[in-house]
Amino acid sequence: MKHYYTVVLITLLVSCNSNKKQQLAEVKIAEIVQHIPFSGGTKTSLPYLFSNQDVTILSWVKKINDSTTQFNYSYLIDDKWEEPKEIITGQDWFVNWADFPSIVENNGNVLAHFLKKSSQETFAYDIKLNILPKGSPHWQTESNLHTDGTKTEHGFVTMLPYKEDSFFITWLDGRNMASGNGHEHLGHGGEMALRAAEIAIDGTISNDVVIDEKTCTCCQTTAAITNNGPIVLYRDKTDEEIRDIAITRQVNGKWTTPTSIFDDGWKIKGCPVNGPKVDAISNNIAVAWFTAAQGKPKVKVSFSENSGADFTVPVVIANKEALGRVDIVLIDKDNAIISWMENVEKLTYLKAMKVNKTGTKSTLITISEMDGSRKAGFPQMERVGDKMFFAWTSLESEVSSIKTAYVPLENF
Repeated sequence: MKHYYTVVLITLLVSCNSNKKQQLAEVKIAEIVQHIPFSGGTKTSLPYLFSNQDVTILSWVKKINDSTTQFNYSYLIDDKWEEPKEIITGQDWFVNWADFPSIVENNGNVLAHFLKKSSQETFAYDIKLNILPKGSPHWQTESNLHTDGTKTEHGFVTMLPYKEDSFFITWLDGRNMASGNGHEHLGHGGEMALRAAEIAIDGTISNDVVIDEKTCTCCQTTAAITNNGPIVLYRDKTDEEIRDIAITRQVNGKWTTPTSIFDDGWKIKGCPVNGPKVDAISNNIAVAWFTAAQGKPKVKVSFSENSGADFTVPVVIANKEALGRVDIVLIDKDNAIISWMENVEKLTYLKAMKVNKTGTKSTLITISEMDGSRKAGFPQMERVGDKMFFAWTSLESEVSSIKTAYVPLENF
């Protein structure tokens, strides 16, 4: 009997020590996630975070009333958000949890986009560009990215600073969905296409080209500028309904034939609304994506040293309860920070981790608890100096607001 009590005591001590270590780890993680006040108020959502060596900008939408939406932005100065500034306020916008407005900057010039309804049909909207030239106090708003005039979907935009004073843009374009035999979205047929173009600071569109004539209809696009030129990654679609992640690269001024970065073999009849994210330093790239092939959810990361011509075997970051909604930042040629959403015991969290191209993973950091519904949208992540910044939509009693925080890079 003496031995029994000894074993029980040892077990209790081990259990207590284990619990204390877990509690200390949780306290440490809570201490390193530094929350930053957001002055945009409530009824705000759909944050988009952009950062380069010069500026860090946050954009978002604010619901004024049932029919009116405002598109705002703010600069980050000394780890604090400046007072919000308005880009444009309007009606008949297409405001969607997964297809959200964005903002980018290039040498003092700023480009932003939002979506506006082109008819009363659910899936009929256009991409509207808004430009703030360097030194100008006024935005030039609602210029057209495309002029096809079809009452179809145009969205899931990625914009990047490009060359000295222009921008690279890629998007999903539904002009061919006005006719065809398929009916993935009510009232439309045909196929969704992927297009790319360049935008000058005066709004001139050039090099508008189709880079894939058949893609998944409503997963986010992503792109990066390598030393060899732009690359675009997205969820493709085969005749057999395989929807894996594909890449196309601009090489010597021409776009390569799209190829799959990895054969997940995810066969799904509808779009999962869960696109990839990519980042690049020179010709080194890292890409993160979500798949649920064979009914097994996974978040994966893969690296390339040659602008995406070849990829490493994917590293599985999360599985089982992973929701995806990923983001990724390459912090050097060998390491990336990835963020994603995941369910844990009926709760949903935004998580982040550093991963090395060899497959080595760092300590998992929980950034915040989140609402797991569509209303929470897609969290954002950007590197600002020696910190990783995060932005997401918070829901409290069904009222939305934006939360932001940072974690020092040394803590990953």
